[in-house]
Amino acid sequence: MKEDRLTVKQWDEKDRPREKLLAQGAQALSDAELLAILIGSGTQEETALDVTRRIVDGVHGSLRQLGRLSCKELCAYNGIGPAKAVTIMAACELGRRREAEQGTKRPLMNKAELIWQYYKAKLADRIVEEFHIALLDNSLHLIDSRLISRGGLTSTTVDIRVLLREALLGGAASIAAAHNHPSGSTRPSPQDDDLTRRIRKACEVTGLNFIDHIIVTPDAYYSYCENGKMN
Repeated sequence: MKEDRLTVKQWDEKDRPREKLLAQGAQALSDAELLAILIGSGTQEETALDVTRRIVDGVHGSLRQLGRLSCKELCAYNGIGPAKAVTIMAACELGRRREAEQGTKRPLMNKAELIWQYYKAKLADRIVEEFHIALLDNSLHLIDSRLISRGGLTSTTVDIRVLLREALLGGAASIAAAHNHPSGSTRPSPQDDDLTRRIRKACEVTGLNFIDHIIVTPDAYYSYCENGKMN
């Protein structure tokens, strides 16, 4: 015979995720408990918390790895359908945007590490390559960031004309470029080198100051400027 399982409503109130959050604050909840609030319900065999504990175990407790899961990968967990998967993906994206948000003061981006820190929040979890440019004013404070292209696992195609249009229409005096390597390697490819040269030449013609091109991974970066390869 199946052992009777208590539903969440039958738990002691202090152990229910929603009530626990209201009583103790969100910081008191585990990752699985927070996810359980998001998905709302489990299955006939498992509570929502049982389901989310399996998900957290499946990503080895890494929220970054959770944020990289696709809808299909989330739906592979019993108890997770498309609606619940989309809810989890939306929450992960909000977390990324919150981390990337710099508040009302425009961030200074006059060093490679500062550029990396800004784009790490945007790109570290991406499973395909994306190429962005930071539009900077005369004092190298951020005006805006623009996505120029999105590609595959190992490359993305950048149209220099689109890049220049975004920079000039955005009122940039200087720009910094950044793209991610989903592989985790910071080593630039020959294509990366060629693209950097083409951007530099285009900026020289239009009077833009091209300060750096950063390759972004979660744990490290490569800077063309720091490695003397901007000339």
